[in-house]
Amino acid sequence: MIAGVGIPYAYYQFKKKDAPGGPPFICFLYPERADFLADDENYRQITALRVELYTDAPDFALEDSVEAALNGAGLVFAKDGPDYIESERMYMTTYETATPLEADPPANDTEVLEQNAEQG
Repeated sequence: MIAGVGIPYAYYQFKKKDAPGGPPFICFLYPERADFLADDENYRQITALRVELYTDAPDFALEDSVEAALNGAGLVFAKDGPDYIESERMYMTTYETATPLEADPPANDTEVLEQNAEQG
């Protein structure tokens, strides 16, 4: 889903050797879980998904691309920003949503992306 936006992306943060020269780029993470509980068990694993878009200046066309990717995956999201990060001299727009997880957690970033693509 995120790969379809067409800019560099990484889970949580870039490794130094893979870091882009500058914005635009995306970092995404799963900051917490909010499982659906039923009959005294975690009936369905649901995790929060946070997508952070970093740009040199507000880029509404790029924001539209991120939103199209989220909508295309069937995700309902909340948007915040763009907010200027003075220490980094860039803007950050965040998208927050929740998504069900598969029974077996992904082993790496590629599997995370593949699972999300399969879900929508």
